[in-house]
Amino acid sequence: MKFVISREALLRPLQLVAGVVEKRQTLPVLSNVLLEVEGQQLSLTGTDLEVELVGRVTLDEVGQEGEITVPAKKLMDICRSLPDGAQIEVEQDEQRVNVRSGRSRFTLSTLPATEFPNVESISGEQEFTLAQGSLRRVIDRTSFAMAQQDVRYYLNGMLFELSATGLRTVSTDGHRLATCNVEISGPDTAQQIILPRKGVLELAKLLTDAEASVALSLSTNHLRAHTENFTFTSKLVDGKFPDYNRVIPKNGSNVMLADRAELRQVFNRTAILSNEKYRGVRLVLEPDLLKVFANNPEQEEAEESVGVEYQGDALEMGFNVSYLQDVMGVLDTSQVKMTLSDANSSALLEEPEGGDAMYVVMPMRL
Repeated sequence: MKFVISREALLRPLQLVAGVVEKRQTLPVLSNVLLEVEGQQLSLTGTDLEVELVGRVTLDEVGQEGEITVPAKKLMDICRSLPDGAQIEVEQDEQRVNVRSGRSRFTLSTLPATEFPNVESISGEQEFTLAQGSLRRVIDRTSFAMAQQDVRYYLNGMLFELSATGLRTVSTDGHRLATCNVEISGPDTAQQIILPRKGVLELAKLLTDAEASVALSLSTNHLRAHTENFTFTSKLVDGKFPDYNRVIPKNGSNVMLADRAELRQVFNRTAILSNEKYRGVRLVLEPDLLKVFANNPEQEEAEESVGVEYQGDALEMGFNVSYLQDVMGVLDTSQVKMTLSDANSSALLEEPEGGDAMYVVMPMRL
């Protein structure tokens, strides 16, 4: 195997593929990246047995065909350290791979390609295509609410729900919930799958060309995403996602409208003096006025007032300020709408006109 490629053409796909590779592996070959040359195409593959990513690069000239695995991190660090515009020559020499660029020469150990595991091929039961920008939007607007290392393993990921109306993503950690919709054409039957946390984060990194399309295939055990330069495959979480519709508050009578950017700054400032462990803030809502209070065990206090549109009864409630900050950060409208039933109910946050996303934050006892 032998090929010549520019540093820039190799570095981006290598960085993305290496992101999938686990640092601590039981199988040595899993810390390697698989290099395959076929004609004028170079393929790079990384996997941790749960997620697999294949990146494709078109070479300027036909390479010498072959396949071998090399240490992913070392190859990436070599590419990073070379100067911009450098040409890189990679050549297999029996059980070693030589990497040359200018006056630099590196020799890397290898493992045979036959040892590299293949993620089993999936027969796509559901297939549909949408814009990368649309998929990136629904992921970005909900991924922050995913649980991390929760014993309820089905919360450590994102629900992808297909229905006649489109694709909905949902994530929750048990204290808050985020959901966002996008219209699609293609799926003919309803389906729910849970994509694991790592799969969600790695998939989002690939969706860089908002106008280009991405083809998704869903089976009972895998999700596969196919773009012009990448093929991403992830195993699914084997579990049942909770009925999130029961959590979304219905018919709340107390509705507040506020300037999103101003409210975000208020939460950012009060968060400074909130309890570092519990992150609680107290919200006091009165007609056309919202007061936000925070304190901590060092007896430090913060108090903010902000003008809002509200005509209901006075309410006092506690929330985790980090959860409110996250919602303010992903909404992109000038105003935010907050709906409450009473002082002990969850808050429903959304865009004033409804929009395609909804956020639920459970109250705290302070």
